[in-house]
Amino acid sequence: MKRIVLWSLVALVIAGGIFGMVKLGAKNPADRTGPPIDSTSLSDWSKGNKEAKIVLAEYSDFQCPACGAYYPLLKQLNQELGGEMQFVYRHFPLRQIHANAELAARAAEAAGRQGKFWEYHDLLFENQREWSEESGAKNIFVRYAQSLDLDTGRFTNDMDSQEIKEKVDKDYASGVKSAVDATPTFFLNGKRIQNPRSYEEFRSVIEEAVKNSS
Repeated sequence: MKRIVLWSLVALVIAGGIFGMVKLGAKNPADRTGPPIDSTSLSDWSKGNKEAKIVLAEYSDFQCPACGAYYPLLKQLNQELGGEMQFVYRHFPLRQIHANAELAARAAEAAGRQGKFWEYHDLLFENQREWSEESGAKNIFVRYAQSLDLDTGRFTNDMDSQEIKEKVDKDYASGVKSAVDATPTFFLNGKRIQNPRSYEEFRSVIEEAVKNSS
């Protein structure tokens, strides 16, 4: 029953088009098709089959409600098709409208320094409502680090480090270069795709790409 309710909520959010957006000069969807992205880079966080011919990249904002709605779809997709694709996560914090998005991205990067990027990624999405509008989000993020048995002193220092700030900025800049102006935005083998509107549609897109690559 809980699973049915969850998917109903996901479907409603996606169908309702609740996307955090930042305009970068585009006036209609056709104008937003920019140059392709590099499918992977050495600084990317990725999971799945690193030798796969199919690479799905997401530009995402941890505070974005639509990204939160896509999170369980992507998690299931990785569980079921992870052997046939590589999934890449890139930061695109919408600083203009999401006050805690950049700090959340830096917190995930700091957790990644201690080998827990994906675990922290999941915590942020699964608890999005708890921290999204909180002025003391940093304290919440430290608590999440504690729950993962991270060294919180190191975590806090890394979160505030210039190197991690530059990593988040690099992800963001690569998205801007390819006309990303909303989250989530997905690229399949470097080419931007229309956001699938259901799990079945998303799975079908990946399976078709796998089929065409063989």
